[in-house]
Amino acid sequence: MKIIARCHPLLEPLLPKPVRATHALPDWLGEMPSQIDATTLGGATVRTLKHCPPIIDAMRLGVLILCPTDITVRGGVVSWDWDPPILTDANISRAPIGVHVPEQAEGSPYAGQQLFLKFMNFWTLQTPPGWSLLFMHPQGYPDLPFTTLGGVVDCDTYSDGYVHFPALLTPGFEGVIPKGTPVAQAVPVQKETALEIAAMSPVQVADNRAVQDELARTPGQYRKVFRR
Repeated sequence: MKIIARCHPLLEPLLPKPVRATHALPDWLGEMPSQIDATTLGGATVRTLKHCPPIIDAMRLGVLILCPTDITVRGGVVSWDWDPPILTDANISRAPIGVHVPEQAEGSPYAGQQLFLKFMNFWTLQTPPGWSLLFMHPQGYPDLPFTTLGGVVDCDTYSDGYVHFPALLTPGFEGVIPKGTPVAQAVPVQKETALEIAAMSPVQVADNRAVQDELARTPGQYRKVFRR
């Protein structure tokens, strides 16, 4: 599965390029210990999130779209120092960020938030036929001063337009969102989903018990046997 990212040739020298998420894992993951003594368990040694493949694999999915320039937030005012060229053959904002008016969230759980940002994206994104992109907050980056809202776009057909990213600014935040900060994670998905619900057969109950017993008995069993 391949995602193709394109930008206007005059912007290409200015923009931080999208990166595969697997190449931009958060620093804390490498710095955290692999195991630690848990005071809540009387000092017993436990493995940390560093040993959780599902969490790590979620961080590695898809690609990250990066903030095009430094964004400063002071006193409720959002500003930047960025002067991209005027594109006479394109219809896209020269501002790296926009805002959503509060009324757009009226009636939703997001109503009353301090500030709705809209990170402008200057890359078109193309997926193979049948594949869409799920855009969401970058996994593994809960400490960012904003939360990107999730959305799905059919980038197999909508491959020549731009997808921008609404985000909720953390209340009280003042400071700089640096150039290159991940603002959205784009994960390929297929939207058609079938669901079948059934009780386990006796054989499946036995197989389930065997898997659970082995997981409890052997550290890293999921990673060693089931992970691809």
